[in-house]
Amino acid sequence: MAQTITEKIFSEHVGKAVYAGEIIRCDIDMVIGNDITTPISISAFNLSGATKLANPDGFSIVLDHFIPAKDIASANQARISRDFAKKHNLKNFFDEKDMGIEHALLPEKGLVVPGDVIIGADSHTCTHGALGAFSTGMGSTDLAFAMVTGGNWFKVPESIKVVLSGKPGKYTTGKDIILEIIRMIGVDGALYRTLEFTGSTIKYLSMDDRFSMCNMAIEAGAKSGIVAYDDITKEFLADKNLARAPKIHYSDEDASYAEILEIDVAKLEPVIAYPFLPSNGHSVTEAVKDKIKIDQAFIGSCTNGRLGDLKVAAEILKGKKVHPDVRLIVTPGTQMILREANKLGYIDIIVDAGGVVSNPTCGACLGGYMGILGDNEVAISTTNRNFVGRMGSRSSKVYLANSAVAAISAIEGYIADPRV
Repeated sequence: MAQTITEKIFSEHVGKAVYAGEIIRCDIDMVIGNDITTPISISAFNLSGATKLANPDGFSIVLDHFIPAKDIASANQARISRDFAKKHNLKNFFDEKDMGIEHALLPEKGLVVPGDVIIGADSHTCTHGALGAFSTGMGSTDLAFAMVTGGNWFKVPESIKVVLSGKPGKYTTGKDIILEIIRMIGVDGALYRTLEFTGSTIKYLSMDDRFSMCNMAIEAGAKSGIVAYDDITKEFLADKNLARAPKIHYSDEDASYAEILEIDVAKLEPVIAYPFLPSNGHSVTEAVKDKIKIDQAFIGSCTNGRLGDLKVAAEILKGKKVHPDVRLIVTPGTQMILREANKLGYIDIIVDAGGVVSNPTCGACLGGYMGILGDNEVAISTTNRNFVGRMGSRSSKVYLANSAVAAISAIEGYIADPRV
């Protein structure tokens, strides 16, 4: 019987053919924790009576939300993870010494590979599906169960086949594709399903684009997002010291899908998600007509903090100045991205334009620190959520967009079109 790529990944892990809807117990290749969620997992791990990790090399802790610590509470929270990592001699522990946003850092380190089953106590763990892996967010106690046993229970999800056709226009990115999908099906349109991205457009999409698309699959309610391994994936992985040998899977042509979506990407403009849902999508042309004044532009996060995002921002900002009424904050996804951007001159361009560059952190995205919005302030942001109060005050507003839109808007003081 024909299978989707997701069904094949699970089948390979459990040693028999499995299909959508089945409940299975499955070994996990990589378990990911962060400074917010891991202390809860550690507490549950200790309460279980466990004394050692079932798969220590398959467990990573990345301190990325409030690091360097923003206050006493976050410092104490981080210490719990540090003490646990030291006690268990954890190989894959990352803090200020080698920092990055978890969903940018682990692919960079080669710790997540094609064919893996990956879980993390963070909803945007689905990012890693861009590598042809099954990757999903779970709760902190689910994480603890995997720490103790090396596996967990899953319901094999149905898949939605997303067929993308055409070559994207300039400044139309993976972020715009996923925002358009969410606009089409809503924030629960893919509930407990896999968004499988396919079609002729895929060959034009960089790994940065693919990570963005899979990252925001959760914003459509999806359990995961996935893109099959190809030459672009191969090139991305070529210089990585991979934790495991990749296992390559592809969907059968006659595999069964819950739904098929078709999008002509050649006709797609940059998309802006208006407050207060990622599904509230509008074309950039419409946004320009609406004359939306901004107070802050943010470029970063696990969605759009990669080198390609800094590159496009620098191209647009070069020789220009950020509007006097706007704050531009740029957060590279990892220290390596920051170092490479510095070598290429992107950081100088951003700073010369009037932007500020922070350490890698999730802080601004979740309204934690390093970019909080005040009362009634408006931001254009490359992050993944724009709920009420997401980046600060409950009276603030967040418009989601790609990095090019954020950069040109920082210059103009209003949401603007980078194509003009």
